[in-house]
Amino acid sequence: MKLSAFGLLAVVSAASASKPQLSISVQDGRSDALTGLDPTVSWSNSGAAGDIDVEYGVESSVAVTSDIASLPKNIWGKASGNVGEWGISARAQFEGTDFSQADVDIDASDETSSVHVDASVGAEGSSIDKIELTKNFDADGASVTVNPRYLVDSGDADVVLTYSKDDVSVEVTASQDSQSITLSKQIDDDNRIAPTITNTGGISVEWERSLGDDNSLTATVVPNESVDVEWNDSGWTASIKADLDGYNLSGTNVSVKKNVDF
Repeated sequence: MKLSAFGLLAVVSAASASKPQLSISVQDGRSDALTGLDPTVSWSNSGAAGDIDVEYGVESSVAVTSDIASLPKNIWGKASGNVGEWGISARAQFEGTDFSQADVDIDASDETSSVHVDASVGAEGSSIDKIELTKNFDADGASVTVNPRYLVDSGDADVVLTYSKDDVSVEVTASQDSQSITLSKQIDDDNRIAPTITNTGGISVEWERSLGDDNSLTATVVPNESVDVEWNDSGWTASIKADLDGYNLSGTNVSVKKNVDF
C-alpha cells in the first residue's frame, strides 16, 4: 500500500484547516528539563462524500529537528455510514510516515449489538488480528452485556459478562486459563469502589472519587504489587504509578498531560 507525497500533502493541508489541539506531557516524572516534555499537535477535519461521512487527521510531535519526516506520529482516516439498520465504520491509521502497512478498525452496530474487528493491511496482504462481539439486553430491570473476544494469531478467546442494576454492577471475565470477577458499588454520589478477584487468588481494589465538573480521582491498589493514581482536573491528567512492597513504595513514575484547544 503506497501513498504519494501529493496525497500526503493534501491530507495534511486539509486537516490543518481546522483548529489544532496541543497536548503537552511530562513523562517519567521529569519536569526539570525540556527532555521531559512531549508536546504533540493534532489536526483533524471532517466532511461527507455522498452518504458517507469522512474524518481524517494528523498527530505530530513538536520538536526542533532537521528531519521533518520524523515528526508525524500517526496519520489516520475514517469513513462511516449506514447499511439498513446497521451503522458501519472503518478507520485506518499509519504509524509515522511508514505507508507500507496500516492498522484498520472496522465497527458495525445496531441498537443492541455490535461487531469490532482489528486488522492489518499492507503491501504483502491483509490479516485479521482480533474479532469482538457485543450483545446487550434487559433482564428483570437489569442491563446485561455479553462480550466474546477472539485473538486470531494466538487462538486465545475469552468472554466478558456484565450485569448492572441500580448502583451495583458485576463483571465476569472468563477464558480457558483464567477467570476474574469485579464487583462495582456506587457508595454515594461521589464515591465508587470496585474490588476484583481472580481464580489464582489475585486481588485489586479500585476507588473512584468524583470531584465535580467531570473531574475525578481514581486509585487502584494491587497488594504487594502496585499503586496507580489518576487525577483528572480541568483538562489536566496526572498519573502516578509506583511499585508496592508491603507498605513501601518504590519505582515511582509520574506523568502529567494537558490538552489545549485553540
